[in-house]
Amino acid sequence: MSSTWEARVELPSPMPVSGKILLGWIKRLRRGRIEGELREDKPFIIQGAEPGLSAVMRVHKPLRMISRILTRGSVGFAESYMAGEWSSPDTPHLLELMLRNEDAFQRRMEPNWLHRLRLTFHHQKRRNTQRGSRRNIAEHYDLGNEFYRHWLDETMTYSAAVFDAPEQPLADAQRNKYRQLLNAINARPGDHILEIGCGWGGFAMEAARHGMKVTGLTLSSEQLAWARRCVAEEGLNEQVDLRLEDYRDTTGRFDHAVSIEMLEAVGEDYWPAYFDMLHERVKPGGQIGLHGITIAEDRFEEYRRRPDFIQRYIFPGGMLPTPERLNYESHRAGLNVLESTGLGQHYAETLLQWDQRFENVLPQIKQLGFDARFINMWRYYLAYCYAGFRTETIDVKRLVLRRP
Repeated sequence: MSSTWEARVELPSPMPVSGKILLGWIKRLRRGRIEGELREDKPFIIQGAEPGLSAVMRVHKPLRMISRILTRGSVGFAESYMAGEWSSPDTPHLLELMLRNEDAFQRRMEPNWLHRLRLTFHHQKRRNTQRGSRRNIAEHYDLGNEFYRHWLDETMTYSAAVFDAPEQPLADAQRNKYRQLLNAINARPGDHILEIGCGWGGFAMEAARHGMKVTGLTLSSEQLAWARRCVAEEGLNEQVDLRLEDYRDTTGRFDHAVSIEMLEAVGEDYWPAYFDMLHERVKPGGQIGLHGITIAEDRFEEYRRRPDFIQRYIFPGGMLPTPERLNYESHRAGLNVLESTGLGQHYAETLLQWDQRFENVLPQIKQLGFDARFINMWRYYLAYCYAGFRTETIDVKRLVLRRP
């Protein structure tokens, strides 16, 4: 198919110049359909030749939106949403539609060289040294427990659920994820498990209910206070020890280790040390269960070269590994890979539910003092991640390792 192919379009007349430029980009759509409005009074329809999703896009300030995209690429597109220059009643599916048409939009989403340099410089400043890790984690997780409590489920789990059935409640699917991971590492009552990145304590308490002991590490003082209170309320203090501690400072040997979606915050420079630590902390014969978000090998070099919206605004210092790199680091550290299972579609469903829950509690979030830009940033973040998992651009792997 020719690269100059264009979708069938229905456009308003007269059309402002900014609208012509913007719709000139969008009408490269190949799959699906976009309906929308320019400045609330000029409707348009763009229909790709191939079937696909239908989505709605409302462009409130086309000139400003264009300016951001031209200078800042895909990050500028996100910033335009954060600024209220465009919106959608269903942002997750709009971003999914755009990602499924990535070949048509990719060139327009490239930042100019100056902004690319700024993004790279900003990202490199946020390296996950021990001091940098505390700062980076605090920036995301110390927003306040009340913020997260409003839209996470009752387990306060901020990672992919694993659903046994489409209608399974989110909290049950999160507990299901914990139980599956315990089974995967062959944990037994009385075993002592090291959890790296314990969050609000959901996994630690589930393991303790099954008779295990857990030492959990976090760098978030907000999470630690919440988790310790929950552990005490359940009478699990004898089995659960939660610490404000960097994984690089941990000592001792454990029967098993678990780390759920913490690997993304380690940083590429520190992956070898992280896997070496797992080898050192787990007793011979013990097993390690990791849940980690990954990016496809054929996307990694571009991703490494050009920091994205997530690295700029959500997880400073973060970096997704490829599945191949996880296997390499595991073997290099002397660990045997027993299982590697993709759970990306479970994460897509989790994110869709988080998005809906977030929208339902917007009044409460506003009462906490968060402004419109912050709220739009989180809306975009949840939608952006949903689109990535739904289209399999990214995945979340359950990796089970064995210490010989």
